[in-house]
Amino acid sequence: MPYKCLVIDDNEIERDALEMHLLKISTLEIVAVCKDGIEAADVLSKTEIDIVFSDIDMPELSGIALLKSFKNHPLFVFITAHSEYAVESYEVDAIDFVVKPATFPRILKAANKAIEYLDLKKKVSTVTEQVHEVSTSDDDHFFFKETKGISKLKYNDVIYIESLGDFSKLFTVNDMHIILVSLKNLEKQLPKKSFARVHKQYIININHIVTLTNHEVHMDQNFIVPISASNRQELLESAIDKKILSRFVKN
Repeated sequence: MPYKCLVIDDNEIERDALEMHLLKISTLEIVAVCKDGIEAADVLSKTEIDIVFSDIDMPELSGIALLKSFKNHPLFVFITAHSEYAVESYEVDAIDFVVKPATFPRILKAANKAIEYLDLKKKVSTVTEQVHEVSTSDDDHFFFKETKGISKLKYNDVIYIESLGDFSKLFTVNDMHIILVSLKNLEKQLPKKSFARVHKQYIININHIVTLTNHEVHMDQNFIVPISASNRQELLESAIDKKILSRFVKN
């Protein structure tokens, strides 16, 4: 059964373009197309919606204000021309943030991320005691729970971790695991000597860094992870600067 979605944008041309993109995704059903946040709030109060694709900067009621107005809100994918809203959107737990112009491949990626989260939530709800915990020991490994049982991973096998709302995706050298632990709780439990938060949605294993640029971290296995300016500075100060070879060495 397709997931029900809502489209919100005060710009008619961009609203129509977004609707056109979403109509191409068979796993989604557009329930309503709204011209502003107030109209959308009325729809959300009367209709069960799974995913909201919303502009942020709208008159009277912004996309972020709309999300905050509902205690139990659906997943939000924010689509905006203003990249400076990114941090705030992740702080209110938006599932994704798309910068305009929103191309079909980017909308498809955001939709698939939301669908993946909803599918996982369904699976977890059918499993009793589906609580994942990372061991806080000082060993070289940890255990976590998944549907097939309790699995073991070595810390150094984890290349990076991506947030998926209440879930997290652990990317390793050979595999990918999904666990029901938020990125925030993982950050508290993983050893700080090896792992660093580089973005609202990402934690990396610093032992797998290949190249650090102004906006990205290139990792082993050709993985590329975005990095914020503040997190980049923290990473430089805590782990990289002290190991950079110097042009001049004091005797």
